Amino acid sequence: MSIIQMLRFDDALFEEALSRIVNRGETAQAEVIDTVRGIIEAVRHQGDQAVIELTKKFDQLELTPETLEVSDKEMEEAYQKVTDRDIECLELAAERVFTFHEKQKKETWISTEEEDVLVGSKVTPMERVGLYVPGGKAAYPSSVIMCACPAQVAGVEEIVMAVPMPRGEINPYVLVAADICGVDRIFKIGGAQAIAAMAYGTATVPRVDKIVGPGNIYVAIAKGQVFGQVDIDMIAGPSEILILNDGSGNPAHLAADLMSQAEHDEMASSVLVTTSQKMAEKVLGELEKQLPQLLRKEITAKALKNYSAIIVARNMEEAVAFSNRIAPEHLELAVDNPFELLPLIKHAGAIFMGHYTPEAMGDYLAGPNHTLPTGGTARFHSPLCVDDYVKHSSIINISRKGLERLGEEVIHLCNLEGLEAHARTVALRLGKKSKR
Repeated sequence: MSIIQMLRFDDALFEEALSRIVNRGETAQAEVIDTVRGIIEAVRHQGDQAVIELTKKFDQLELTPETLEVSDKEMEEAYQKVTDRDIECLELAAERVFTFHEKQKKETWISTEEEDVLVGSKVTPMERVGLYVPGGKAAYPSSVIMCACPAQVAGVEEIVMAVPMPRGEINPYVLVAADICGVDRIFKIGGAQAIAAMAYGTATVPRVDKIVGPGNIYVAIAKGQVFGQVDIDMIAGPSEILILNDGSGNPAHLAADLMSQAEHDEMASSVLVTTSQKMAEKVLGELEKQLPQLLRKEITAKALKNYSAIIVARNMEEAVAFSNRIAPEHLELAVDNPFELLPLIKHAGAIFMGHYTPEAMGDYLAGPNHTLPTGGTARFHSPLCVDDYVKHSSIINISRKGLERLGEEVIHLCNLEGLEAHARTVALRLGKKSKR
């Protein structure tokens, strides 16, 4: 059996195969939802005690209120475990991501187009945000950089981070990245208990205004359950990549790009749509050749077999229509002229242009954020950005002259809706009686 399914859009079982891919992370098991709800309630009512007990249960890590937070000594030890080259690369990534997000920053503005009416928008950074970063062996300093840099650009007053440290395993790269990006406090907790602690606050863990960052299904469900108590960036599902190809390029590169996403986890999805049957066959051959060479070949193989595909399209119009239908998290335009296709793309989290822009460049230091909408939510959601860390308050200033000019219309609209007290607030200022 092939390591990846080969399809055409007119195959009789195409829709069934596609449904298996796009719906792979759609529903959570009821017991997971109930478990998360119980964890949140425990942390909400028992605070540090529940966090400590749950950390011992799930991460086999004994903590006390005094050791929940990463100490200065532990940070110093982390620096001793990394090389100068490690620090250099992390600093370069942070610098490039910071620079990109600086271009997104918006300032407070007031319009003076009307002399008697001033309106505007006040931009205010959030006071405290919480970053969730996966820990242990599956630790990603790049996630720290992507979440912390736009928060710094926005001017957030305090950045708190939660990172699980199973069996006390501290990933030095995550801590160093956090220090480089100006994270203020780091807590050794993970899972739904970390989300609950940041959402409701405990005696030790401060309550935040927003929680951002990736995590497993327990983290995703927890973020959904605390939304409203705090804001969240998004509820992320399994990761995905879609590659559109016109028959040009190197099949070895396309195969590597497919595997780069599939190695994330068994639920990841990697799909290639090409207009060339010959290219499809060459990429399949490259997958068979390259897969055994990977360290994470078992994980990659499961993702390729269960939730991935190579699809042969009749033309690029058909390929683009498919892309717009599924709204991929990562979209590679592996074609000779990607800028020709760009105006046709309606939905995508991040668009990688041309044969020399693999997804990994965007994941680490191209500049744009790699925290992206998954599962088709790119139809209405955007990558994490500076706007996610600020609030916009409307500014309205009406002079006496402005009230006299526009007040009658406001009174009329209030009465249309039967809100007499509203109308009265204007009428009294104008020395008139409000009409019922």
